[in-house]
Amino acid sequence: MNNAVAAPSLGWRAHGLLSVLVFAYAGFFVGRQIMSVMIEPIKLEFNASDTAMGLISGLAFAAVYALMGLPAGRLADRGSRVRLLAATGVLWALATLLCGTATSFWLLVAARMLVAVFEAPVTPASLSLIADLYPVQQRSLAISFFTGAPTVSAMLGLGVGAWVIDTWGWRSGFYMIASPVLAISLVLALLMREPLRGYWDAQDSTVVPAQRSMRQAAAHLLQNRPYRLTVLICTLFSFGGFSFAMWNTSFLIRSHGLSLQHAGLLAGVVVGGTATLGGLFSGWLTDRLVTIDRRWLLRVPMIGQGVALLFMLCYLLWPQHIAFQLGALPVPMTMFWCALMGFFTVWWVAPLFNLLTQLVASWERATAVALQTICTTIAGVGFGPLFIGALSDALAPYSGAESLRLAMLLSNFSLLAALLLLRRLAGLNP
Repeated sequence: MNNAVAAPSLGWRAHGLLSVLVFAYAGFFVGRQIMSVMIEPIKLEFNASDTAMGLISGLAFAAVYALMGLPAGRLADRGSRVRLLAATGVLWALATLLCGTATSFWLLVAARMLVAVFEAPVTPASLSLIADLYPVQQRSLAISFFTGAPTVSAMLGLGVGAWVIDTWGWRSGFYMIASPVLAISLVLALLMREPLRGYWDAQDSTVVPAQRSMRQAAAHLLQNRPYRLTVLICTLFSFGGFSFAMWNTSFLIRSHGLSLQHAGLLAGVVVGGTATLGGLFSGWLTDRLVTIDRRWLLRVPMIGQGVALLFMLCYLLWPQHIAFQLGALPVPMTMFWCALMGFFTVWWVAPLFNLLTQLVASWERATAVALQTICTTIAGVGFGPLFIGALSDALAPYSGAESLRLAMLLSNFSLLAALLLLRRLAGLNP
């Protein structure tokens, strides 16, 4: 295993490791995305409620992920991040295979919790690596390639995944996504090298208090007010984004009369495709503008999320109407608004992650990302889907089949709150 520490350069080694991290993150994340097209068949097989499906697709995963987040971040800050990711991939794939063998609802919940244990190190270790591969002026675009992986995985998980699940059943979806992660783990273990930690952050190279305990490290980070606000903003954006993504396929089925396969394909390709383009564009745009004025790290998210919120409301309120047929695929008119919303809704990701890496020292960066990821996962993956599911159940006696539409509309309060906090953070000039 080649884990020698190497000084990073912006050549093939940096870009190569970034590419592997992107493919790995897409592989890990498809395990979350594919759950959205499993909601209806799992619900039918186990006779579960929307609230129960919100639990299995969200909170059961997020609670364990949050519990393991800080230990995973400290591991990444103290040891080889490349080696950690390689081991994580193998264990994650095995836990994913267990999900496909579950014979009861609660066994499936337990298997999903095990998946969360092994996924916890992925984001903190990867973003810590990217910060050591690229300087600040080129970091937003690099981060956008990485954070764009979930939108690519959405196309696979919702598009191909919906077809596989519709043809062979929901268990086959878990079997499908385990193998690629095993292959990527092998590449990480045999071909990738650990970059020099803090290479682009010479100002903190003389102080490396790695002996700090996990609690001391977290307490030190939480004393940083701009960091706290950044984490809170990311948390609110994630609440809205993840809950929307998890229930979007079901929304198209219930409110627009699409089949599971057609709804999954549209949700995956339209949202995944436009969000990928929007994420890359926002990263490129931020890297250009930040050389002129660093405040664009906050202005780009403000603009993007403000526009995305308007298009989100249009998408959710548009009445049922098929605009045209693409072969056998019926395309509702509302997908036009969905495409525009998808392009702008991820404009916050790369700029705010770039800002976060600058607000902390290199020796605590993985822990800082882990703490942020804990909050966004609890809110977005955990309570977001559960909130919409429970609200949909509560509204069902009054609005019938449209209860999910109303629940998704009401969840947009988080985006408004995040926009207000962005203005407050801008006033601190972090």
